[in-house]
Amino acid sequence: MDLDVAQVRAFVRTAEELHFGRAAGTLAISQQALSKRIARLESLLGTALFHRGGNGVRLTDAGRRFLPPARQTVAAADAAVAAAVGEDRPLRVDVWGHLYAPMRTLARIAGRAGELALGHGRDLPSVTTALLHGDIDAAFGRAHPPLPAGLAHRLVRLEPVDAVLSADHPLAAEPALRPDRLRDSVLWAPGALNRLDFLHRFADRFGIRNTATSVNLGLAHFLAEVAREPRRFSLLPADVPLPEVPGLRSVPLVDPTPLYAWSLLWRTGDGRPGLTGLAAACAEEAGRSRWLEYDPTRDWLPEPPGELKG
Repeated sequence: MDLDVAQVRAFVRTAEELHFGRAAGTLAISQQALSKRIARLESLLGTALFHRGGNGVRLTDAGRRFLPPARQTVAAADAAVAAAVGEDRPLRVDVWGHLYAPMRTLARIAGRAGELALGHGRDLPSVTTALLHGDIDAAFGRAHPPLPAGLAHRLVRLEPVDAVLSADHPLAAEPALRPDRLRDSVLWAPGALNRLDFLHRFADRFGIRNTATSVNLGLAHFLAEVAREPRRFSLLPADVPLPEVPGLRSVPLVDPTPLYAWSLLWRTGDGRPGLTGLAAACAEEAGRSRWLEYDPTRDWLPEPPGELKG
């Protein structure tokens, strides 16, 4: 059985959008043309891939089984075309978690990973959508399960996290703090806590009852808000260079030390040489700089390392 890549691509995009009109728009074809491609594919396979009805579009069991290898088929076809025409373009890499400065880590390996074209994703859902649509080749930031089917990921760095707090905070003079000593303080978050998985999980684990939300206008503005109130605190990776904000203190967290996990994501089955080079450069630097050291008796992660390695 020979599959038509255009039909498979139409199926994948519709499975991602679960809306024929939106899927057709992303492919720059009419909805009628999209429907015909999917109907021909279903006829070839001898099974329905979608439930179509008043409740919208849903994948059938066969459609759910077909989706992961279909994504691999589309990615392999795109890679084959690029190889045949000698396409030589930078690897498109998006990042998220900007308050935690993901570029500090990527900058350590960028020179060994070929030319990179960097984007500025908003959050994990928006970046994974861009990956699945083929708008970018790879992504870098904090990943947490469950990730959408069709994506692979590799843990790159586990970074210790410090508490940042006002110099007038009752605990500001401590040389180090256990996380649970912050339970009577106010966790200041740069956005809705339910969209900030790491801070949300930290608050749950260490009994932080009081939280408040800011607007993310950049690191300097965010930390100035922390410094203004004596009971506020937030969390930053220890290696993030702090702007010169008067009245701010950074205190290491111990027993346990929270670790912020950075990961590289890409589409399953994408064999692009630049992507292989980027993953190899990340692994090399992680070994050299001991980025993946983890001791469960000393450190805390929202997810065990086994869930993160992918």
